[in-house]
Amino acid sequence: MANDLFNSFMTGPDENGRFGDFGGRFVSETLMPLILSLEEEYEKAKTDESFWAEMNDLWTNYVGRPSPLYFAERLTDHLGGAKIYMKRDELNHTGAHKINNVLGQIILARRMGKTRIIAETGAGQHGVATATVCAKFGLKCVVYMGAHDVERQAPNVFRMRLLGAEVVPVTSGRGTLKDAMNDALRDWVTNVDDTFYCIGTVAGPHPYPAMVRDFQSIIGKEVRDQMVAAEGRFPDTLIAAIGGGSNAMGLFFPFLDEKDVGIIGVEAGGKGVNEKMEHCASLTGGRPGVLHGNRTYLLQDDDGQILEGFSISAGLDYPGIGPEHAWLHDIGRAQYVSITDVEALEAFQLCCTLEGIIPALEPSHALAHVMKIAGDLPADHIICMNMCGRGDKDIFTVARALDFDMGEFV
Repeated sequence: MANDLFNSFMTGPDENGRFGDFGGRFVSETLMPLILSLEEEYEKAKTDESFWAEMNDLWTNYVGRPSPLYFAERLTDHLGGAKIYMKRDELNHTGAHKINNVLGQIILARRMGKTRIIAETGAGQHGVATATVCAKFGLKCVVYMGAHDVERQAPNVFRMRLLGAEVVPVTSGRGTLKDAMNDALRDWVTNVDDTFYCIGTVAGPHPYPAMVRDFQSIIGKEVRDQMVAAEGRFPDTLIAAIGGGSNAMGLFFPFLDEKDVGIIGVEAGGKGVNEKMEHCASLTGGRPGVLHGNRTYLLQDDDGQILEGFSISAGLDYPGIGPEHAWLHDIGRAQYVSITDVEALEAFQLCCTLEGIIPALEPSHALAHVMKIAGDLPADHIICMNMCGRGDKDIFTVARALDFDMGEFV
């Protein structure tokens, strides 16, 4: 049966790849035929029974979907107020939500006859997911990763190499996700014949933002069914962390038409939203511009030069945001807030000690906002947050931040 994600919800974008004033397709002439070919292939796939049969089989038997919806009872009791549920996408194969989308893109790549897959990664989870699926299908895999992120996400670098991927450290800029995406785009321009660019978030030129969102929407689709089974109704508030924003759009999209469901995206506040841009809160501290093929909110100076930004979380360390988030912000359908590194670390530790779940630093930002608001909400208010990644990749970063000497135990 063809997937029903496209029959019920606000679909967007328009025929030009725009979400209101955002999105679009700002690419070189060399890439335009590839982009148009991908769009054509995806439009066919959306109504192709065999495509969705393969996707659903892999989601079930390879990824392990549906992921559980978990009532965080001890955290709820500790905070008081609202009832807190976690969508446990960190239990997916590879440890995060990224594989939901990677499977879809690589199936499309195989249909298009591509034999070489390139990807960018920050926290490493998209890189691991891409390397994993390439290994499964016997495809060459090259992952671009900022040199700074290679250092702070060493466990994922090793995982990618174990899976057969070539990991290319990017030394330009600050050596983070923006720089990795720049180099991946350069690779794509020079290897158009055999290469498919597997983008990890809801950014980039059309059709990537909508396509990645559609594949990730399995998260919110499951939550709709699971929440009704658990509580007899939808949640009152959805909360998810945002770098580019794919896990958040995956949770939010199936609820956009549900006007009684509040939506909150949580950006990386770093050292605090300030004029030095020691954060990655594009909606809180940025303004519209063009980067990586789409128009969206960006951290930039008065001359339009993209600034580096900062976050303890490699996966949120990106100076922009997906264009659909920019649109949802401007029309007021979703609220966007920021959480500092200190607040995220506090949430990380609390989740470990109260729920026995070691979260990634990315969803720790979302959980920190849950901690801020839950106590002021009534007991019949239901919050659902997306636990989009597990924290084994972040233990060295957290240990350094907490001045814990890992050497004592090595």
